[in-house]
Amino acid sequence: MVREDGKRNFALREEDGSEPSEFSGNMPRQAALKAARTLDPAPSEAEAERVTLRLREKGTEKIHEYEGWAWKDSAPEVDDAEDDFWLNDLDDITKANVSKQGIEYIDEE
Repeated sequence: MVREDGKRNFALREEDGSEPSEFSGNMPRQAALKAARTLDPAPSEAEAERVTLRLREKGTEKIHEYEGWAWKDSAPEVDDAEDDFWLNDLDDITKANVSKQGIEYIDEE
């Protein structure tokens, strides 16, 4: 279901069917990237463990399946300290990436 601001809600679905977390985004990939950033980050992208993320779009029977991974990276250099003041205190940040694997439909009988 689409919210008034145009975003959609996606529940992170576990193997047992539970949905402990919810992420929002305009597109499923945006929500998947948010979910991937909650993974335990590796020291580098090459060393990152790939994890299957299954996101059920709220209000539908669609499950978007992604392969996701996260890693630590150095914080970017800040040109304008006033705009990105919060980055000044960070040494490392968590980056993430996802790759769409497909869409599945729930058959609940």
